Amino acid sequence: MHPCPAHTHALHSTVTETPVITTTGLTKVYRSRGREVTALDGVDLHVREGEVYGVIGQSGAGKSSLIRCVNLLERPTSGTVTVAGQDLTALAGRGPRAGRELRKARSRIGMVFQHFNLLSSRTVQDNVELPLEILGVSGKERSRKALELLDLVGLSDKAKVYPAQLSGGQKQRVGIARALAGDPKVLLSDEATSALDPETTRSILQLLRDLNRQLGLTVLLITHEMDVVKTICDSAALMENGRIVESGTVSELLATPGSELASALFPVSGDATGDDRTVIDVTFHGEAATQPVISQLARTYNIDISILGAAMDTVAGKQVGRMRIELPGRYEENVVPIGFLREQGLQIDVQGQEPVLVKEGAK
Repeated sequence: MHPCPAHTHALHSTVTETPVITTTGLTKVYRSRGREVTALDGVDLHVREGEVYGVIGQSGAGKSSLIRCVNLLERPTSGTVTVAGQDLTALAGRGPRAGRELRKARSRIGMVFQHFNLLSSRTVQDNVELPLEILGVSGKERSRKALELLDLVGLSDKAKVYPAQLSGGQKQRVGIARALAGDPKVLLSDEATSALDPETTRSILQLLRDLNRQLGLTVLLITHEMDVVKTICDSAALMENGRIVESGTVSELLATPGSELASALFPVSGDATGDDRTVIDVTFHGEAATQPVISQLARTYNIDISILGAAMDTVAGKQVGRMRIELPGRYEENVVPIGFLREQGLQIDVQGQEPVLVKEGAK
């Protein structure tokens, strides 16, 4: 058994370009009473080492099927799943030896569930020890490891109590400690905060981010809450009808005109209708966020600009601003002023116009 991961990894991890989770053409078809339901329809996913990657979508989009296929709790109908360089789908259903290899591979993938899945008849410490018991770790080593993990998640004083005596947030911390028992390289989070109140959600998300940085964990989480993606994710994907329709780093998405995820991450209100005016959304990030470009635009072209709405927020740890403005006249009359804004490094979305992809390779 390896030492506690808290003692074996650097305190600050960085995202690399090395993919740790890759799915290729992943399809999952459920068959029931003569009917077929396609939950996953050719999903390609690439999660880089050391990042927190969020998959967001409405109920029925295929998120839960995706995360359960990543650790082969659900066996894909077709396609491949590779985790930490190992093709898990090649091990599924290939005899006893492959079965043992699959169980070994799964032990390096931690899983955190929405409803905690703790055993009520076991103490907190015993719940954390359960995966180690299954792996055949000795009692003394199990106890040592479990206590270190409970300390890591801030519950060292709760080792001997039972789950019924814990709050929802404490139960989820136990679930996270249990998921870390096998020294995983990857942590999967299945709607881990959706049953929690907002304050507890923030504390659990902060814990996941801290573990990501301290232990070098790669975290793949699914959620239907945009605030989860906004708070801790480095990259994100939007799922609809079993497909990933948009994906990228959060920074790339914010810089991609017409991005649904960017608009949902950073909404701005204001009436966007009218025949004799041009309404545009301007997103400021990086150095552009500190420049007085709107006033420069008004002076340079001697035009009156109306601000319909504006917002500032922190997305992926960076300050981002978005403003909805109105220029007098139709779009064709405002091509030059809009070009001026784009030259300043701003993302420009013209309402009622097809987005112009100004970033090469934007998704």
